Amino acid sequence: MKVTTHILGKGYSWATPYYIATGGQRGPHVMVVAGIHGKEIASIRAAEKLVKLLKQQKLQISQGKLIIVPIVNQAAYRKRIRGIPDLNRTFPRTKKQAASNPLSAAVFQLTKRHQPEWYLDLHEANGLSQKDAKVLGQTLISNKGNLAVPAVRRTIKRMNRSIKNKNRHFNLRLHELPGSSRTAAARILGARAVTVETGWSLSKNVRIKYQLEIVRHFLREAGLIKANEVYLSAKVRAVT
Repeated sequence: MKVTTHILGKGYSWATPYYIATGGQRGPHVMVVAGIHGKEIASIRAAEKLVKLLKQQKLQISQGKLIIVPIVNQAAYRKRIRGIPDLNRTFPRTKKQAASNPLSAAVFQLTKRHQPEWYLDLHEANGLSQKDAKVLGQTLISNKGNLAVPAVRRTIKRMNRSIKNKNRHFNLRLHELPGSSRTAAARILGARAVTVETGWSLSKNVRIKYQLEIVRHFLREAGLIKANEVYLSAKVRAVT
């Protein structure tokens, strides 16, 4: 397995690193992005941990390609804010429409270049969906009819079986969000696209753990890692 480092938007103020892990055989492409909203720290730390595991060869991609952008919105991350404007409303909404922000345009062009079969956008949200159906904390979101939905349902079942506290269980949400990276990847590129939302009220370590486990399940669904992979068995340490 080979891991390479790249810079998205090199020379621009919004430039940010991304990483590509390539397996020994040809196979599906999976893209993972985090930090579209700069204050959603656990999702960012999970993406960074994923990169670290790949570099240490503790996570092995047997085939295909994994593209990771751990911190999309560096300016918002430095200020620990959601971002102004909200970057997740600036992605293209149709094939003929351009993104309305240079950073979202660059992320979408990167996605288009690699044509991932799977697209995971890591986020965090308020509340616990198990207690309040109106909130997005502890949900996996996809577009209605997206090819990812069966895998999302399986992933939720696997996650919930491992979570003893039912208040922390994940739920499925099906809705399009025009202007979001997930809906752009699904609508325009035909990707199996999923937004992951962990709940703010949980501890950072727990949220990082959930994010990593969910990514692991989808990497298995995509066929990039073997079913008996146990790389996440070690304790996850939060980086501050």
